[in-house]
Amino acid sequence: MAGGPAPTGVELPPEVAVAIRANLPRVADDVVRVIIDEVPSYTDAFSGPMGETIRSAVRVALGGFLSIVSEGRAGAAQRTPAAAIEGAYQLGRGEARSGRSSEALLSAYRIGARVSWQHLSAAAVENNVDATSLGAFAQAVFFYIDELSAASVSGHGDESATAGRVRQRLLDRIARHLLTDAPEKTVLSAAERAEWPLPSTLTAVIVPESQVGSVLQLVHQGTLQAADLPELDAAVLLLVPDAHGRRRAALLRGVEGRNCLVGPARPWLEVRSSYDRARRAQERGLEVDTEAHLPELVLTADPEALADLRAMALAPMADLRPASAAKLAETLRAWLLHQGRRDDVAAALFVHPQTVRYRMTQLRELYGDKLEDPDTVLALTIALGVEPDS
Repeated sequence: MAGGPAPTGVELPPEVAVAIRANLPRVADDVVRVIIDEVPSYTDAFSGPMGETIRSAVRVALGGFLSIVSEGRAGAAQRTPAAAIEGAYQLGRGEARSGRSSEALLSAYRIGARVSWQHLSAAAVENNVDATSLGAFAQAVFFYIDELSAASVSGHGDESATAGRVRQRLLDRIARHLLTDAPEKTVLSAAERAEWPLPSTLTAVIVPESQVGSVLQLVHQGTLQAADLPELDAAVLLLVPDAHGRRRAALLRGVEGRNCLVGPARPWLEVRSSYDRARRAQERGLEVDTEAHLPELVLTADPEALADLRAMALAPMADLRPASAAKLAETLRAWLLHQGRRDDVAAALFVHPQTVRYRMTQLRELYGDKLEDPDTVLALTIALGVEPDS
């Protein structure tokens, strides 16, 4: 971009400036034509009124330059007028709003400089401008265009940053509405304002702050973020669109080893339930895929009810010494889970099958016929389904 001191004034003879100024409409037409030919993103941009606006802008910019060099004083530093800088800055902002990149804008400036110089230098040579003056003229031309391009890129960057911040605020609002069970009409309105494509599903993913950037590169670009949630410590919630079916496996592979927790895919307006499950899994110290821990999540959904059920189901062992009661409860749990296969129970407990037989005899003495009762078996299975210290 523009750098170094401004070139000193160019002593351009008045008749040369007049000749060049008379040729400005053709210069502007050529600049626009070559930009259309060489920069694909401008192919349709200059059609209709927009094309005439750009041609007029080129004529005004070059006319302003000619005024500088024809009215300048020898030895005085050339100064680009503030109005020209402001116009270039606003052009850059407009290009950002139109969706064209700063690279395309700079390409257009480079082409404009090249084509303009071809015309300006030809006119100068035809009017017998000497080599020294021609060199100074070239320096002034490219310094002027460089300053304009720098102003345009600055405007483009400022507009892009502003637009990015505005859109991020709108996306944050969607996430906030989804997590607070806002009315559907409110959520849809926020999505429309943010121009956010409505997904079929959303999946809640709790991600450590240090991993957010890496994970965002792996997921759908429409992913919503919810940072600074009071219940999350040094973590960010991502709401990932359409990560259901086969895409869930890809999501799980992507977050593996990153200390993330992935909730279930839910219809997008119901993503709060996905987040709630991920939070419960986090509280239980579970890892990665909440769907791999459904039995434990179900059994621990109401800790007080589980504790009451456990106390009721294990009441026959209440009068035993704690160590004996713990061994019998452990054996009964394995017996239920392995459907009474003594050898499998022994292997799971790392004891001899005879030990299993002895303990089960004790349990039958304590429970009697209740171990054959389906309701008792169900209660014991649920009560012992999760290890007491897990």
